[in-house]
Amino acid sequence: MGDYSELTIEATEAIREILIAELAAIGYDGFEESDGILKAYLPASDFNQSELDILLNKYDVKYSKSIIKKQNWNEVWESNFEPVRVDDFVGIRAGFHPPFDNVAHEIIITPKMSFGTGHHATTYMVMKLMEEIDFHGTTVFDFGTGTGILAILAEKLGAKAAVAVDNDDWCIENASENISINHCNRIDIEKVDKMNSDRKYDIILANINRHIILDNLGALKGSIEENGQLILSGLLKSDEHEILEACSALELRHKKTLERNGWIALWFF
Repeated sequence: MGDYSELTIEATEAIREILIAELAAIGYDGFEESDGILKAYLPASDFNQSELDILLNKYDVKYSKSIIKKQNWNEVWESNFEPVRVDDFVGIRAGFHPPFDNVAHEIIITPKMSFGTGHHATTYMVMKLMEEIDFHGTTVFDFGTGTGILAILAEKLGAKAAVAVDNDDWCIENASENISINHCNRIDIEKVDKMNSDRKYDIILANINRHIILDNLGALKGSIEENGQLILSGLLKSDEHEILEACSALELRHKKTLERNGWIALWFF
């Protein structure tokens, strides 16, 4: 794996949230937000100038592009990564942060270029929904695992086995490292491009984006055990109607929606 392209985009909070979803759909797999700024990352070999211009011209935003060498990435995220607390349920930190006080579960993440540190609303909401589910003795499928954070949490919540998949080599490497750091031994990592339904799971977590969810929704439904549960996120509030209709057509029953900063997570059974 080589260098990464870094975009620095000036945008309002509302536009940043939309851009994350749109950029993720065209392959950007790492994001950082600060006041008025969104940084997005993509393997330099995958950078497509015309595709980017078409997307960003819709929102009339200014941006700059630079190259980050792989060996410099740790310096980048160490200077920006702050611990995340999901109430008293889970704390997410890097290895150089002090341990949390008074949280039920703690996860140590070295995010590198991968998505999923708990900072983004979608990851936060999926974890909030996971708090309401009994994972003891279950089998779990984490579709689009990124850093591996959701599979790691599933094991800490008592899952007997989890399969975490992604289509990106960097994510597979990063998730494997994080699984080891957190002393998890019931998670298998696999590189896949599409969901297949040759195995069934009690709980499926899919925190990706609308396009990939819709493309794989039939296979996701086919992979749920009877009385199993499905959590979908990586979705904007404006995606909710389309997702609910598609899930209803597959006879998935909607149990709950969470909303945070214009993003949603949906729970089906």
